[in-house]
Amino acid sequence: MPNTLLMPALSPTMESGKLGRWLVPEGTRVQSGDLLAEIETDKATMEFEAIDDGILAKLLVADGAEDIKVNTPIAILVADGEEYDPAELTAADLVEANPPSPTPVQHEPATDKASCTEDPPAIAASVPQDPAMKTPSSAASRRIFASPLARRLAAQQHIDLASVQGSGPHGRIVKADILEAASRARTTESGPTGSPVSGGLSFSAIKAIYAKRSNTLLEIDGMRRTVAARLSESKQTVPHFYLRRTASLDALLASRTALNERLAADGIKVSINDFIIGAVAMALKEIPAANAIWAEGRIMQFTASDIAVAVAVEGGLYTPVLFDAETKSIREISVEMKDLATRARARSLKPDEYLGGCCAISNLGMYGIEDFDAVINPPHSSILAVGAGMRQPVIDASGSLGIATRAALNLSVDHRVIDGAAAAQFLNAIVSHIEAPILLRGH
Repeated sequence: MPNTLLMPALSPTMESGKLGRWLVPEGTRVQSGDLLAEIETDKATMEFEAIDDGILAKLLVADGAEDIKVNTPIAILVADGEEYDPAELTAADLVEANPPSPTPVQHEPATDKASCTEDPPAIAASVPQDPAMKTPSSAASRRIFASPLARRLAAQQHIDLASVQGSGPHGRIVKADILEAASRARTTESGPTGSPVSGGLSFSAIKAIYAKRSNTLLEIDGMRRTVAARLSESKQTVPHFYLRRTASLDALLASRTALNERLAADGIKVSINDFIIGAVAMALKEIPAANAIWAEGRIMQFTASDIAVAVAVEGGLYTPVLFDAETKSIREISVEMKDLATRARARSLKPDEYLGGCCAISNLGMYGIEDFDAVINPPHSSILAVGAGMRQPVIDASGSLGIATRAALNLSVDHRVIDGAAAAQFLNAIVSHIEAPILLRGH
């Protein structure tokens, strides 16, 4: 009996993907474990394996097809020796006789590594139905399927779920549907002059404004779309507050020079950022209240220091995570970070390497940026923005005027998780370890 293959969820946050290319042609006999296709998520290209033996009788999705929702039928597999006509095989024909089996969603292992993002898409096949078979039903009587995050966002935005058309499997309402509905609502609220009350403009309105100006429309890929959606959600739903301090880098720079001289024979060169990672790791260990995230009305607190570090790549960014950073020396942090950054730029990181952590570091000092605030990347509860080290006049403890290298450190904090006093203690602990790097582990 034919079996429908569904678009798999290759990470806990994946809602849709692009089918890069089929690795085997239609009509090929395959075995369980054979590679069938390359699937591109918003972060990486991953391989899709067969889970059953049979013949790949029909490809329902072409190479390069984009924005394929999870659990959408992409191919039909028939048993070896079974007679079939490829021209007559369609996903809709298989619904009654052979309901598609759920595609397993890959979850994070049950450890201290946490990744609290939107629930994985519903385990259900999104199979097209004949419109003639649909029976009319009112919004009041029909059952509404929506993800937990979509329901929460709808409540916050005062959006009636019954008025939203879901784009997920079987019409399930997902986060993107709520954000789109909120955008439409903001556009509707625009006054007679076209200036929106809530700041949103439709694409047609934007085109009209700039109709007389030469421009080029650039299509965005899955990564940029995800970055835009997640950080927009963050600023709308996470109550940020900000703490600022400057830290002296002179002791750190001296320690870095000495350490690099010792490591030169091994071809290892540590960076300022490696020391900052070590400082944040130790500070999380010392201030447990900061080592936590918001998890659907509860606070999830950790024992290990898992730190995400922003890495810029073409078209967006990754935040690979250094797990158990408090147990690693500056040398170990440097080696691991260089490996993660290299593979991030090649887009070859696995989901469990960039999901998790509770605090992130964003360092723009190498670009000469002196001071900035960063946006929290949920489910993280804080992010440290690091500016460039600048030579500045200072007055020392004895009252004498001198010169020191100082950098701005701005901490963005989720007030649902961390109170002001705990955040202040956390930032102070970071500064203490930066200014006295000799106390960092393994240094």
